[in-house]
Amino acid sequence: MYAKGPFQVDYQARVDFQALRAYRLRRAWQAMEEAGLDALLVWKDENVRYLTSLRPQLIAGKSGLLNGALLLAGREPILLVSGGDHDRALATMPWLLDVRPIPILEEKGLIEYTVRKVLGDLLGHYGLRSKRIGYDLASAVLFAALRDHFPDVQWEDGDTVMQQARMIKGPEELVLIEEATAMAEAVTQVAMDAVQVGRRECEVAAVAMETLFRLGGEYAHVTTPFVSSGENMSPPTRLATDKLIRHGDIVFIDIGVMWNGYFADLGRTVICGEPSTRQREIYQAVYEAHMAGIEAMRPGATNREVAEVIRRKAADHGLAERFLTLFIGHGIGAGSNEPPYIGEVFPGSAEVELRPGMVFAMEPLIWVPGVKGGGGVRLEDMVVITEKGPRRISRLPYDARLLRRE
Repeated sequence: MYAKGPFQVDYQARVDFQALRAYRLRRAWQAMEEAGLDALLVWKDENVRYLTSLRPQLIAGKSGLLNGALLLAGREPILLVSGGDHDRALATMPWLLDVRPIPILEEKGLIEYTVRKVLGDLLGHYGLRSKRIGYDLASAVLFAALRDHFPDVQWEDGDTVMQQARMIKGPEELVLIEEATAMAEAVTQVAMDAVQVGRRECEVAAVAMETLFRLGGEYAHVTTPFVSSGENMSPPTRLATDKLIRHGDIVFIDIGVMWNGYFADLGRTVICGEPSTRQREIYQAVYEAHMAGIEAMRPGATNREVAEVIRRKAADHGLAERFLTLFIGHGIGAGSNEPPYIGEVFPGSAEVELRPGMVFAMEPLIWVPGVKGGGGVRLEDMVVITEKGPRRISRLPYDARLLRRE
């Protein structure tokens, strides 16, 4: 598989969006059945996109308050869409048979109206007022209104259900992820090319974002593009600041792309000028751990086993205790970060067997304090699990100047 191009053309089979939507609905219906749910009520951006294909206008700070969807077994999803996108959805999304406008779910009176009238009509029409309904996200006011207006509904965890549905990617999803990864490579390459003495981190992010939008990307993997240089990587400052890049600075770039509803997360560490011996040592440790981890990502292995391989390789370099306090890898697809996680350090993380069709962004980050020019290194690649083993989707090379010279 390879990225054939983002346009629909008459001379080559690329993405069958009808098949994509059908596959996603089958996955959601199956996950609902396994959970014993009669319906799903979702508000998270990625879940609404997965069920309906709505590409919404996103307003800063309003995630989960703008759009929703109600899914019943064997039925097309019902879109609950922000009033600003309602007319567009009616005019351009013929696969949706029921589209209803809603206000922003923030003001108490508007929430009361939406629950009493919009959801009340739907739950009454479909006989759901005493059924088991999963939901994924709700403010205190929204959940109180749902509970008060529908006291006989059994409200259940629907977010885990949607995570299970989204975990195994179908053929059309993999095509979209492959294309998004090609775009992310272009964005990252432009950023790497912009690294030079006297450039600010925010300038590097700016040229990368221009490329993202020029190529048709929807937005970055991270809302705050991550360009961090020199001592800003020790500890990592996960932002693009006004810091000037200097000779001898490590520079890490992590921006990624979202395209057609799917994310690609890609990161590279480069050097501005010539690296020090210590910078090369840290980079080599991360590189070896990263390669060992990817090699271990085979069907039947668990996320915990992969993390142990990565940490053991870092221990060979005396750096097992210098990982960032964060997971080492994460699932990715319709969600920018989604389960299963690899190397999560906090208690409660599930041990999950890797299966074909899972897609991960692998991103070990090790940082060492007191290194001139910065001692923080992360390498990040997109990896899909296949029947034959892991396949690294991303193709960007690593900085040869930082790899240890024999």
